[in-house]
Amino acid sequence: MEPSRVHIPPMKDLTIANITANTILINSQGPSPRLTYVLERLVSHLHDFARETRLSTAEWHAGITFLTAVGQTCTPVRQEFILLSDILGLSLLVDSIDHPKPPGSTEGSVLGPFHSHEAADMQHGDAVSHDPQGEPCLVVCRVADVHGAPVPGVKVDVWETDSSGHYDVQYAERDGPDGRCVLRSDADGRFWFRAIKPVPYPIPHDGPVGQLLQKLHRHPYRPAHVHFMFEKEGWDHLITALYLRGDPYETSDAVFGVKQSLVVDLHPADEETSRRYGVEQGSLVLKHDFVLVTSEAARELRDERSRDALAALGRKVKLLDGLPVPDVD
Repeated sequence: MEPSRVHIPPMKDLTIANITANTILINSQGPSPRLTYVLERLVSHLHDFARETRLSTAEWHAGITFLTAVGQTCTPVRQEFILLSDILGLSLLVDSIDHPKPPGSTEGSVLGPFHSHEAADMQHGDAVSHDPQGEPCLVVCRVADVHGAPVPGVKVDVWETDSSGHYDVQYAERDGPDGRCVLRSDADGRFWFRAIKPVPYPIPHDGPVGQLLQKLHRHPYRPAHVHFMFEKEGWDHLITALYLRGDPYETSDAVFGVKQSLVVDLHPADEETSRRYGVEQGSLVLKHDFVLVTSEAARELRDERSRDALAALGRKVKLLDGLPVPDVD
């Protein structure tokens, strides 16, 4: 912005003691109270981090180099920054804050770096995966509200790896999407599709995030799971996943996605299931009911928890469009 159009408070003789207040002051000239508040808290915590750790110039430079490498690793089909957010627990934290769940509703999980918008619309019963090495698994689900009433017409985005633990977008020579689809719940809130048994796999660890995990003596593995994303106007957006019980990484997920309510069992198809869905008797079946929350209920719960959390921190704020801003009235 043209300097003559901006009022800059006079600043000089900046020190450890006054740099934070002056940085916040100069960042507070814009018209957006939300941006002002976010930058105020970011600068405060960032500066306190440097003070508390007595951050050295060499460490500051190493951090800049690391973040640069993270950005350079990103491609249209690999989001290294999401991966970094995941392994730091930030992704799950933000989802939990922005999409609170009342008792009885389905909990959220992490989006992960391999969701794409290439998935084809499919009909109930279609095959999502065409991996000949995968063990067939029928997935039968229902979408309902917190009172048990079906929610029809929900857009359901599904994605999983192949039997080797790789997503379709990880193959340079792929000729189209596989292991993913978009379905819509029917009048009874039901949807079903043919998948393969999920397998555990490592997140990409050949880049800077993998190097960080190695330095922290952490493994890069995720337990076997299938991703789901639910969208319908008037309902709170839900990103979640179902995890197989007994997986060796069930309690040490590299990206903190597992919640007990999302851990499921696979069962053999009985005669009725075999006849109804056209699958071989004894083959694997995953059944699960998802419970959605209305947008209004989620907003009310989010506002309530925001007020309580910020009051506990002693911060004087008000909510603007559901987000806290300084209360200067």
